[in-house]
Amino acid sequence: MSNWCVSGSGVFHGSESTVPVVSTATAVRVLWLAPHTPDGISEGRSWIASALSARGLSVTQRTATPDAIGALFRNRNDYDVIVGTTRAGAGLGLLGSMFSEGAFVVDHVDPIEQFAATSPWWLAGTVDVVERLAFSRADHVIYHYDRERKRIDRSDSSVTKSRLAIQFDRFASPAETVIERARAHLDEFDTPDRRLVYVGGLEPIYRIETLLEATEKLTDWTLVVLGAGSLEDRVERAAERIDSVVFPGLVDNELLAGYLHACDVGISLVDDPHTLKVLEYGAAGLPVVQVDGRARATFEGQVTFCDPTPESVATAIRRATESGPSDELRKRAADHDIEAVASIYERVIRNCARS
Repeated sequence: MSNWCVSGSGVFHGSESTVPVVSTATAVRVLWLAPHTPDGISEGRSWIASALSARGLSVTQRTATPDAIGALFRNRNDYDVIVGTTRAGAGLGLLGSMFSEGAFVVDHVDPIEQFAATSPWWLAGTVDVVERLAFSRADHVIYHYDRERKRIDRSDSSVTKSRLAIQFDRFASPAETVIERARAHLDEFDTPDRRLVYVGGLEPIYRIETLLEATEKLTDWTLVVLGAGSLEDRVERAAERIDSVVFPGLVDNELLAGYLHACDVGISLVDDPHTLKVLEYGAAGLPVVQVDGRARATFEGQVTFCDPTPESVATAIRRATESGPSDELRKRAADHDIEAVASIYERVIRNCARS
């Protein structure tokens, strides 16, 4: 996801932060552990924590790093509920739950196959075992991916299906000054006026190479890349070599919606129906290009599908422009507003605290 959040699952700045609560008289005390991500990457969990604090819960957010282990054990009984977000947060939460009197909730946001695709087999296997242990020990598991339900292997009474969360109003109706600042920045580059935007991690799984190759086939388009990751150097080199590639990197969170409104099409080339970027594009009123695959069942008729080849991607971008934005996608994005999702987490956390 801060600087800008690149879509996904939780950023926690520094070692610990406590979200101010409306009233602490009867507040449920929550420790939320999440994996370490670079500043500006994936703020979904932070948004939910802020929404929960506004509802009277006392939420302390901590990055699941080795430094957090000592503090977790020293303060293990200071919390009514420990929430652990996969991957590292769930593992550390599992460890803490063995010595804590509080309830333990696993916030399962990423399928194991994504981790396995980019990690050594022995590490992926170890993480799989740890996560299954966390699922079995947890008082409750909140999950997002239907295909992970079998892996969780819990009774329906202790499992809740959730969904991704976005700040819908921020993306749908940013201040005009925000749009003007983003547009002015992009206008500094001497590039074609039609703009394709990618927001997200710069990792192989997101087919960044394919995206860059497709851009070279679109002589009348500019690719705007907003993100960070292991392929940053590759994108920087492309921006230096190709006049129509612009790489601002991570931009201020408040300005992100402005950049989307200053562009014409949003793109996602990961084979996944659960990506924040597609919802954010939809909320901003952009036509969307999405790689075909598992996402078709979710977004049929709402996005323009393509194969994961430069030629197909380039063709789909032109088709998306002709089709225009989807009202159905915008409505779907509104259903994922942060307040609706926070209600799911509040119900689970309060019930676990009571029991």
